[in-house]
Amino acid sequence: MEQDLRSIPASKLDKFIENHLPDTSFCADLREVIDALCALLKDRSFRGPVRRMRASKGVKGKCTALKGRSDADLVVFLNNLTYFEDQLNQQGVLIKEIKKQLCEIQHERRFGVKFEVHSLRSPNSQALSFKLSAPDLLKEVKFDVLPAYDLLDHLNILKKPNQQFYANLISGRTPPGKEGKLSTCFMGLRKYFLNCRPTKLKRLIRLVTHWYQLCKEKLGDRLPPQYALELLTVYAWEHGSRVTKFNTAQGFRTVLELVTKYKQLQIYWTVYYDFRHQEVSEYLHQQLKKDRPVILDPADPTRNIAGLNPKDWRRLAGEAAAWLQYPCFKYRDGSPVCSWEVPTEVGVPTKYLFCRIFWLLFWSLFHFIFGKTSSG
Repeated sequence: MEQDLRSIPASKLDKFIENHLPDTSFCADLREVIDALCALLKDRSFRGPVRRMRASKGVKGKCTALKGRSDADLVVFLNNLTYFEDQLNQQGVLIKEIKKQLCEIQHERRFGVKFEVHSLRSPNSQALSFKLSAPDLLKEVKFDVLPAYDLLDHLNILKKPNQQFYANLISGRTPPGKEGKLSTCFMGLRKYFLNCRPTKLKRLIRLVTHWYQLCKEKLGDRLPPQYALELLTVYAWEHGSRVTKFNTAQGFRTVLELVTKYKQLQIYWTVYYDFRHQEVSEYLHQQLKKDRPVILDPADPTRNIAGLNPKDWRRLAGEAAAWLQYPCFKYRDGSPVCSWEVPTEVGVPTKYLFCRIFWLLFWSLFHFIFGKTSSG
């Protein structure tokens, strides 16, 4: 598949996406099974220290497919968690209880696919997974189960949250050293951020994701998170195109070029949070002063999606630089595909800019009024 993508002409990339990308239809076919599983969890009472809690809903994260095996997240949102710290403090207990419930469901119900709950890695493990598979089709999906505070019970996904919400998140109400550990709570906002995009941009994201998986096969797991590449693709389109019909090869090349410039990346969005609230503004300035690459989660400002290991980026950047020389970035006549003009960083407003503008206007008005009075 790598050889196919490398050697295909730029003009044929759209056809390649349509015909040759990993098949995710099995993930889609499992939607009914996952819905049924989540409904069963909702109907069951938890026991022990978490008996006051119940599952309110389950949300399946993005399904990443590769050679018949896929990975996905299943976020189980819980009611009666009062705030983020409840999730952090009771993570281990919640995981054990959800495992018990899934094991009971496994023995009580029969699904159209094979359902296996995996054992916890240790008695105090905070990781849980299960597998749905169709042996006859040689396909399987491994789900990591993630309990989460039901944030969206308190927020309207279509409206910008009250910035005091983010001020609370980044203040003392989030335990020190736990920033970014609550990303599961923002699954709904994160999914909407990607799902509301034009169809062709989603196809470009699929192509970039496929390229990333090829790199992972070759280089191993020590690479930047896949979500960072997805966000880079959105950023490249927003700043380089913004049209629904664009040249796929140009978009693909732009993303890979951004990867090679990882040391310069400073990217964030103000869809859900911004600089208007002083506490949030101060925190964002601190985040954006950190060593690059910085790619802030659009939904969670405490999480730098780029990660903390520049060596991972260096390895991926080396592979991206090699790929930029391949035929998939050349037209049939041999001429190279040009990338979009996209900056490597998003400008940061001057600290307290709004206050300074206010005082400037105030003093201008003051001198204007009293200047006229004195001259009169």
